[in-house]
Amino acid sequence: MSTAFRVAIPARYASTRFPGKPLTPIAGRTMLEHVWRRACEAGAEEVVVATDDDRIAAAAEGFGATVCMTRSDHASGTDRLAEVAQAHGWSEEAIVVNLQGDEPLMPPVVLRQVAEDLAAFPDAALSTLSVPLVGADERHEPNVVKVVTDRFGYALYFSRAPIPYPRNPEGGDAHRHLGIYAYRAGFLRQFSGLDPAPIEQAEQLEQLRALWHGHRIHVTEAAAIPAAGVDAPGDVARVEAALQEANPDA
Repeated sequence: MSTAFRVAIPARYASTRFPGKPLTPIAGRTMLEHVWRRACEAGAEEVVVATDDDRIAAAAEGFGATVCMTRSDHASGTDRLAEVAQAHGWSEEAIVVNLQGDEPLMPPVVLRQVAEDLAAFPDAALSTLSVPLVGADERHEPNVVKVVTDRFGYALYFSRAPIPYPRNPEGGDAHRHLGIYAYRAGFLRQFSGLDPAPIEQAEQLEQLRALWHGHRIHVTEAAAIPAAGVDAPGDVARVEAALQEANPDA
């Protein structure tokens, strides 16, 4: 039996590097609509766009999305998701996948996979994905987040530093973390009330808050490697070309 899950898409208009990013036109649709379509293709029983901006809400409703208006003072996307779970009355055990609003190339299979992984590990508070690191450049790049797990796939630590440190250049089982998560709705509500952790603040990695407070994160290798999303205006042409190649008749 397939796993039932929801997808929540936090989308903000304000951005220092790219204001209005979710409404950027790409291949005939807004970026946000492409993201929403990926979530629908994954088989989610509910897809919600979470925003504090009327322009994003109007655009999302225009292409048929369910919208949840959220507060504008949330410190993180996870806090915004917690408000969505509360507003929609999702049960404590409901599985919620967090899909960032700038990931129009996210493979739907990956969204299903992270939800199914959380369902398979009931003692995990959340689940996420990784892929093997490729080359020394990725290993030492601070913007590439690394993850180390135990033999059962539970996260031991996430870091911007090269972990595990390769004392033997030929050794090490290094993996790059993909920033996609599935949560139980009950944990979302709990997470938003946890104090920030010193290691979270040092690394600027929100998932370390969960580990620091004793919650388990299960990690599995992604079934497909997502292409990079849209971080800055210069990424739009690359993503548009990829979308048109994938859907030449769209």
